[in-house]
Amino acid sequence: MTTFVITIPGTFVRTADAQVKAQVERHLREADPHRTELGREEDLDLLTVNDDDTFSMRLEVTADASAQARTRAGELAAQALRAAGFDDGDAPLGPAIVTGIDNPA
Repeated sequence: MTTFVITIPGTFVRTADAQVKAQVERHLREADPHRTELGREEDLDLLTVNDDDTFSMRLEVTADASAQARTRAGELAAQALRAAGFDDGDAPLGPAIVTGIDNPA
């Protein structure tokens, strides 16, 4: 198994206030990339929301292959958004991208 850092872009079509953002981050806390070497070195935030309501989620996922990691990260991101009251139309996600691979020493 390999630990991947996956970045998923998206857009909040409906405004997400601070409470929504906090709820998404709480839901994703177990996938926080700060637990990886890359996440610590790059100081990767779990959720970054821009002024134009675009956002990026950076998640730590353990999987056998990058395709599995991207799929799992997409599922986690969608679940977190649904838990915060956002469906696919309220916060569409872009393609999941492998940002890094953590190789523990």
